[in-house]
Amino acid sequence: MKVGGSNFFVEVVLLCLILFPIYGLAERPLRFGKGGSFKILQVADMHYGDGKTTPCEDVFPYQMATCSDLNTTAFTQRMILAEKPDLIVFTGDNIFGYDVTDAAKSLEAAFAPAIASNIPWAAVLGNHDQESALSREGVMKHIVKLKNTLSLVNPVEVHVIDGFGNYNLEVGGVKGSSFENKSVLNLYFLDSGDYSTIPSIPGYGWIKPSQQFWFERTSKRLQRAYMAKPEAQKGPAPGIAYFHIPLPEFSSFDSTNFTGVKQEGISSASVNSGFFTTMVSAGDVKAVFTGHDHLNDFCGELTGIQLCYAGGFGYHAYGKAGWARRARVVVVNLEKMEKGGWGAVKSIKTWKRLDDQHLTAIDGQVLWSKSSAGTRRKKQIGGT
Repeated sequence: MKVGGSNFFVEVVLLCLILFPIYGLAERPLRFGKGGSFKILQVADMHYGDGKTTPCEDVFPYQMATCSDLNTTAFTQRMILAEKPDLIVFTGDNIFGYDVTDAAKSLEAAFAPAIASNIPWAAVLGNHDQESALSREGVMKHIVKLKNTLSLVNPVEVHVIDGFGNYNLEVGGVKGSSFENKSVLNLYFLDSGDYSTIPSIPGYGWIKPSQQFWFERTSKRLQRAYMAKPEAQKGPAPGIAYFHIPLPEFSSFDSTNFTGVKQEGISSASVNSGFFTTMVSAGDVKAVFTGHDHLNDFCGELTGIQLCYAGGFGYHAYGKAGWARRARVVVVNLEKMEKGGWGAVKSIKTWKRLDDQHLTAIDGQVLWSKSSAGTRRKKQIGGT
């Protein structure tokens, strides 16, 4: 542990306890609230190190003396207080393994605001989480032990699957409504890997066939349940996928057909494993959310699926001085039934908040709506 590091972890936990008293997260299912909405906060690329002794990257010189991982913690706390999400999702590179002294303690400090908030949270791995004493499996096994998390090392029903952190979460309808016992929103979490292990294929990892097979089976199972009685539906419940490394299809956009900014190249795997096509074929995923490329924060629609970056969140991660760190928020709304009460999902909306004085909200947009789903013109898949 670096000098002063242990004191930092105590300070972070105590601060979070003051802001967010821990009451304990009961074994409760995720479900829409009485207002008919479900809000998700995405935190991408914290790159947490050893706390207050870990310096910031790519900030102005005058900020360096007082900037550290504490700024990342404070931003997380501000976002939780401002948005009051129903679920917090961390999409990898949660810690920057090369710069941590104790990976377990760094993970606990990185997730401390979520742990203390009594809000359910989920996490996947990036390509830097394992670059310390803990392996990818070890990192994920530590994460699932932390308070309030819904993360899983892998699906309990699957004996062989690549990676660590492949799982799904179901979000039930409003309690007391006719959709109370149905999953009206399905969340998929996948391990997009770190780096290629095949010598002839350079670059980053990708979502493997075993993971895609699990996704297909899970999607089919959820669709069967949703379209079965009671309240049998004609089509699948909308799905959202979260993972770290963007797919090659993220390269399909330019400034004319996305919302947000693209300030660096798309750092996807050098091979296309076909997961985008797998999701299109499954028919339920409406949006994908990734991190990895910190200076990109756009959303673009391709063949009925929105492909979205969150933008860089952490202060020990590379960024751009003067370009604020940011977080993405997604709100899923239900439709109001004719006889009152809440029904199926009506729309999926998103915006980003900047870590400035006012937590400025930008780029609000509707990613998907039930009314337009049947009439949306399909686009050709480019470069696949």
